[in-house]
Amino acid sequence: MITFLIGLVILFVGAAIYGKFCENIINPTNATTPAIKFRDGVDFVPIPKWRAALIELLNIAGTGPVLGPIQGILFGPIAFLTIPVGCVLGGAVHDYFSGMISMRNNGEQMPALIKRFLGGNIYFVYNIFVCLLMLLVGTVFIYTPGDLFTSQIIGDDASTLNSTVVMVYGGIFIYYLAATLFPIDKIIGKVYPIFGAILLLSAVGIFFGLFIHGYPLSEVWEIGIFDIHPAGEYFIPIFFVTVACGIVSGFHSTQATMIARTVTDEHQGRTVFYNAMIAEGFIAMSWAAATMGIINLGIIDTGVVQKSAVLVVGIVAKDLLGTVGGMVAVLGVIVLAITSGDTALRSLRMMIGDSLKIDQRKRRNIFSLATIIFAIVAAVLYFAKTDAQGFAILWRYFAWANETTAVFAFAMISVYMLKKNLPYLVALIPGTFYMYIICSYILHAKIGFGLDWTLAYILAGILSALYAVGIVKFGKSF
Repeated sequence: MITFLIGLVILFVGAAIYGKFCENIINPTNATTPAIKFRDGVDFVPIPKWRAALIELLNIAGTGPVLGPIQGILFGPIAFLTIPVGCVLGGAVHDYFSGMISMRNNGEQMPALIKRFLGGNIYFVYNIFVCLLMLLVGTVFIYTPGDLFTSQIIGDDASTLNSTVVMVYGGIFIYYLAATLFPIDKIIGKVYPIFGAILLLSAVGIFFGLFIHGYPLSEVWEIGIFDIHPAGEYFIPIFFVTVACGIVSGFHSTQATMIARTVTDEHQGRTVFYNAMIAEGFIAMSWAAATMGIINLGIIDTGVVQKSAVLVVGIVAKDLLGTVGGMVAVLGVIVLAITSGDTALRSLRMMIGDSLKIDQRKRRNIFSLATIIFAIVAAVLYFAKTDAQGFAILWRYFAWANETTAVFAFAMISVYMLKKNLPYLVALIPGTFYMYIICSYILHAKIGFGLDWTLAYILAGILSALYAVGIVKFGKSF
């Protein structure tokens, strides 16, 4: 358990030090924020700091920081070090500066920020990726919480599109529609404190359960780092795509810019944006450790983890917390997904509306946009549930699109810093690393170009170098 504890120290101590460093870079002021300046009662709505931080956490923490680390721990205890380092130096930086730059630019959403700092051509490409991502997030976060609720709470079969599954999916759809249509403080702001209590209880319960039950955790010096995945998966890039939401997620930038329209003081940004990602890292660490523990105890084998991370959630929760506590933990995971899915679709509605210059103060316009979005989500969900490989295909595209969107966000942040004569390497380095991850993945993957690993690695290195050099040149000439 030493590696796990070292990871926690890196996560929290690193966040305290590096988070303050990032705050000093942006240098918060007492300027009037968009929430107050453009208050419209729909999206620009002042919200207290604690509520904004809680909403941000629930928005970004979907099933990714649970299901991803459950599968990511198959790479061994190196996950206990990679997750916190990635959160502190990558994910939290990505989220914090996305939110703060939005606040400095009238609460603009990510597409508008991309256009402002990277230009119209990149904006066009980004819009394709971000709209695809939002649709996939909305679909994944109906599918996974729906199946969890059906199988773990109701105790029914969730493997097919039966009547129970349809009813559960329908209930989530109705909630998502309401959360997409109504002002952010009417549903999201009112219901999330309850959801937040469930989330925190489940995460803390899993964490302390590790010690109470004495779960045996492997050490990095005992097992090693590479070539230990049971399916022979390569640590780079597969681990970072698998654990996307628990380390760096492009989806988070869309949520940070949305919440930027509710923050009432720039000095709250570190708590609302940076520390929310650190909390997500803690959730990811806890579930990764719990999964390793039940594997080492022989309760499940690695084959079960590879086949169904959703099944592992129920097994871990009930073994650590008992029947009632386990159900609360499962509900916490369900809440994670639902509170990300609704805001993903809300963000998509806002971004499309802003891009097309549709007046979203009119309920009719909001409803029209939401109807089109939900029709597409329903079609993708039907495919994912009825095709034998549907969800596997959906998840792979979701994970890759997620990291690709993050690369755009890091580029935007880097150019902003270059323009302002700020230390841009804090964004350029993680952005270049993730450029390497997404390129090597898609160049090798079956859903991509199918190249062998050696060639994929070489080409990814070249593309990543071009990415870094291109950003610096563009930023300095901005």
